[in-house]
Amino acid sequence: MIRVLICDDQDVVREGLHAILRTAQGISVIGIAGDGATAIELTLKHKPDLVLMDLNMPGMTGIQATRIIREKAPEVQVLALTTYDADEWILDAIRAGAAGYLLKDTPRAGLVQAIEGTYAGQTFVDPAIAGKLFSHVARATTLAETTITASLNPREHEILKLLARGMSNAEIAAQLFLSEGTVRNYVSSLFSKLNVNDRTQAAVIALRYGLAD
Repeated sequence: MIRVLICDDQDVVREGLHAILRTAQGISVIGIAGDGATAIELTLKHKPDLVLMDLNMPGMTGIQATRIIREKAPEVQVLALTTYDADEWILDAIRAGAAGYLLKDTPRAGLVQAIEGTYAGQTFVDPAIAGKLFSHVARATTLAETTITASLNPREHEILKLLARGMSNAEIAAQLFLSEGTVRNYVSSLFSKLNVNDRTQAAVIALRYGLAD
């Protein structure tokens, strides 16, 4: 059972999300918050598996709340859910540690799939947002591959490419005929060498420097 906390400052949105998720098999809504501070409080108290986080809220924004949640409870995934698809929101959400970014008009099936996939370790980005993210990556100054991969061994390099495709540890393990525990160790080593805290940040680095096929 995936335990989900919903955070949105609009009653109608919170109620709508709750109505959708309470009918989804394998998902349990364990709390609802109307602002970022309450989301942090409930997260630290109940330790959900995933927080659905609205980004544009008065007072403490969802970006700020996401950053604090990821710092204080790194095992909790945050899936950004918003009406905004501007570049600055996308990048800020990723930098804050969000594991994915979806628009609020995402269909029910897509929302459920994103929650399930994020829980499994995948990275979900709304197609409308993915184009903007890739455009930003394409505009970024590219460094030589050797400068970013010098410390990676061939297996780590291979796993980074698969991780950048949004594959979970289990899927990478099956692809490379490794145990899931071994893949977890490689991913942890990658995070350390790339100086990142989560899969989304590692995937962005892989994309930015042309390491993802």
